[in-house]
Amino acid sequence: MKKFVRPFPFLFAYALVLTAISFAGQFKVTRVYDGDTIKAQGHDIEFKVRLVGIDAPESPKRKREPGQPYSQQAKKYLAGLVLNKVVDIKGYGLDRNNRILGVIFLGDENINVEMVKAGLAELYRGKPARGLDLTALWRAEKEAREAKRGMWSLGDKYISPREWRRLRRGR
Repeated sequence: MKKFVRPFPFLFAYALVLTAISFAGQFKVTRVYDGDTIKAQGHDIEFKVRLVGIDAPESPKRKREPGQPYSQQAKKYLAGLVLNKVVDIKGYGLDRNNRILGVIFLGDENINVEMVKAGLAELYRGKPARGLDLTALWRAEKEAREAKRGMWSLGDKYISPREWRRLRRGR
């Protein structure tokens, strides 16, 4: 009798990456790293997902360093939305750290948009992922700015996550 050999999990992950634009599936969120990065598992694989199209305040890299204002609030809010829940993930390729760039859905709710609406992330200002429609994210950011929600309440003291990273590297 032949023994069935299951393909290696990394082969499945590789297949997902090759079809990342059309990649979609249900996965359980097992960890929230910060306001725009999670770990998900399902189908015998575990992987990191960077919420595509958004940029959340930067968490501290070391315990004694301060994070960017609203970084902890963003992490806690995202955790409250998705941690230990089964979500749908629509992939848009990989980032430079080999994380899947994804839009997270909890039912009909677009979590990426919800983070921006709450004022706990802004629209990502780098090159957009191919095929990603930014319309809802632009509207959400405009709404959050006008309402001065979350990080937008800082007014002139607000520094974008992109600028925060640049300033930290320059130390």
